Amino acid sequence: MIEASEDAGGGGIGDLIARPMKAVRAHFRRQGMDSTRWARRQNCDKGDEGSALVEFALTAPLLFAFFFGLIEVSMAIYTHQVISETAREGTRYAMVRGSTCVDGSGNACTATIATVNSYVAAIPWPNIGGGTTTINTTYPDGNKAPGSRVQVTITYAFPFRVPFVRASTLSLTSTSVMPIVQ
Repeated sequence: MIEASEDAGGGGIGDLIARPMKAVRAHFRRQGMDSTRWARRQNCDKGDEGSALVEFALTAPLLFAFFFGLIEVSMAIYTHQVISETAREGTRYAMVRGSTCVDGSGNACTATIATVNSYVAAIPWPNIGGGTTTINTTYPDGNKAPGSRVQVTITYAFPFRVPFVRASTLSLTSTSVMPIVQ
C-alpha cells in the first residue's frame, strides 16, 4: 500500500502519478510526436462505438429469416412424413377388408372407398401447418379381391410462410399401394 506522506520520499500521490506521465511524454518526444497529437489519434478510434449495433441491425433480419425458413422447411418435412404414414395406415385398413372379409359374427366387413377415406380422415395427426388435406382411394386392378391392389393418395397443401419471402403453398403428396390379403 502506498502512503501519501512526505516521509515516503517524495511529493505524495501526485508525484507517483506524474512520474509515469513524464516517461510517456518523453517516449512520444523521442518518436517525433507530442502527447496532444497522440491523444487526438486515440480519439479518432472512438467513432467506431455504434458500428456493431448498425451491423447487427443489418444482418439480424437476414439471420432471423434464415432461421424461420429452416423451421418452415423442417415442418414441411415432418408433415410429409406424417401424411406418408397416414397413407400407409389407410392402405393397411383397406388391405384387410377386401371382398372376402368377414368379421367374428360372419358379417361382411368389406371396405368401400368412402369408408377408407373417412378412416384416413379420422386418423388424428398434428396439422401444424394449418393446410388442407385431400384423400383419394382407388383400386387399380378394378376389384377388391385378394391379390388385387389398393392405393391411397393423400395430397396436403402446406402453407409456406417465411419472413421477407412471398407466402406460397407447397403441395405435398404421398401414395401408398398394397395388395389386398382377404
